[in-house]
Amino acid sequence: MTAFLLDAAQGLPAPSDQSGARAEPQAALMERGGAALALSGISLSFGGVSALSGIDLAVRPGEIRAIIGPNGAGKSSLVNVLSGLYRPDRGEIAIGGARFARVPAGRLAHLGVARTFQNLALFRGLSVRDNVATGLAHRRRATWLGNVLGTPGSRRDARAVAWAVDEVLTELRLGAIADRPAGALPYGLQKRIELARALVARPKVLILDEPMAGMTATEKAEIAADIRSAHARLGCTIVLIEHDVGIVMSLSDRVAVLDYGRKIADGTPDAVSTDPAVIDAYLGTVHAEAA
Repeated sequence: MTAFLLDAAQGLPAPSDQSGARAEPQAALMERGGAALALSGISLSFGGVSALSGIDLAVRPGEIRAIIGPNGAGKSSLVNVLSGLYRPDRGEIAIGGARFARVPAGRLAHLGVARTFQNLALFRGLSVRDNVATGLAHRRRATWLGNVLGTPGSRRDARAVAWAVDEVLTELRLGAIADRPAGALPYGLQKRIELARALVARPKVLILDEPMAGMTATEKAEIAADIRSAHARLGCTIVLIEHDVGIVMSLSDRVAVLDYGRKIADGTPDAVSTDPAVIDAYLGTVHAEAA
């Protein structure tokens, strides 16, 4: 753990609308600074091919906000704009009242935002415990020399990290495997480790990029329960990108639907699931595949 002598003590424990026009209530929410996270007029293209077109999206503090859509709809591009990996061609992103043309990826954690990845991004040779501890790297206080000398400050940091990591390992039922190499564990457990790493800093905004991809039905149910529990415990805002429509509808307060880079619907799960445009573009296909 001495490689991660960090400070954990500062953690904090509508009807559908067409995307061609700005959603006025969302724009007003962003203008008032009432959104935990907001996008305004986001457009992005690659080599002349549009990936996102005029996306407006406001995420209220403390809500679970899902983004769904068929493959190629622009979900991954949107999440990468939210996390600063892509700079949009046009538009603005607001996080907690701070506005950006591009989110500073290196400062994402300092803004209170954590994310998981669709594809596993663990350090396979490190233990579960040390993988989770990397979620606190942005809070490093101790210097390299302090770590080597074992100064009182570095020891305090180490104790704070150990406490925070042990807490989240217990919450996600990972304590028994804390010292095993992450890469030697089954896929479902590795996805849970990623969630633990995102939660250890007690983020204000949690972005989950397909947290249940590739999981069995049992594993999905467990992760869904973990997400509900974390949301209730921390009161954090959650942005959820997920293909399993049933779980999305049961977890989310509101759902936005993308198709070909445009937002085609946005509202409560009940409103979205009965929207003709959504059924035509996405839900009908999903249900047909399930049959």
